[in-house]
Amino acid sequence: MNKHAIRATNLRVGYRGTLLIDEGRLEFPAGHISVLLGANGSGKSTLLKALAGLHPLQGGQVWIGDENLAATPARRLAQRLAFLPQHPNAPETLTVTELVMLGRYPYRRPFLPPSREDRAAVEEALSQTDLHDLSERSLGTLSGGQRQRAWLAMVLAQQSDILMLDEPTSYLDLSHQYDLLNLIWQLNREQGKTLVLVLHDLNLAFEFADHLIYMKGGRICAQGSPAATANPELIEEIFGLHCEIRPHPQAFCPLLIPLAGQRNRRQVAMPAPPPVLCSDKCD
Repeated sequence: MNKHAIRATNLRVGYRGTLLIDEGRLEFPAGHISVLLGANGSGKSTLLKALAGLHPLQGGQVWIGDENLAATPARRLAQRLAFLPQHPNAPETLTVTELVMLGRYPYRRPFLPPSREDRAAVEEALSQTDLHDLSERSLGTLSGGQRQRAWLAMVLAQQSDILMLDEPTSYLDLSHQYDLLNLIWQLNREQGKTLVLVLHDLNLAFEFADHLIYMKGGRICAQGSPAATANPELIEEIFGLHCEIRPHPQAFCPLLIPLAGQRNRRQVAMPAPPPVLCSDKCD
């Protein structure tokens, strides 16, 4: 087994002649959770699409395991790698089950009904994402968080060894963000899947990732484990954020504490707000 699930050399990616990604060598370890980090416009989503074969390369090579991306047939690639974009689209009238079944397209034959394996994969994906109660609801009736979970279920039904997720915690409240990332962690630890994510919350990345890749201006500025790369100087260089890094009291990982503007806020004395009494509707 190749120790790198995805690797690229001399990678050049851009739009309409404008070069956005120019990186000599990039590797994602197999069987680990890797997270791309960087400010808006740093090239994270563009890089993810290029590695998934969804954006043309201006130069370089990408390998999925030992297979060259450019020479891999689309159906074969979809069996090895599943990609969830930042803003996926589907007809609003599709039910959750119908959407999740679309994840089985790499295995299905045209015009034939779903096989027993297809139905079992969809059932498992619905269970993993806690969507059984919503399985017959149309996408147009779902909240943003419910819809995000439905899209994740579709990706899980694809049963690929590599999952690439572009900002999968978008639209999710804090509780569901942790539910989703705990599911991702279980898929990695229990099934050995390789995960490559784009996240904006550094503390979530520190807690759940094995390997971090920091980007700025289309280049890789640093990479390594959370413990090795979480330092205030790097965070300020990448994000322009003054911060402290302390040990997490429970998760055994770094914890970022933003300091920007803190001193100025402390100098402004504000009266304490009156207590808010919760009505019976809060129960």
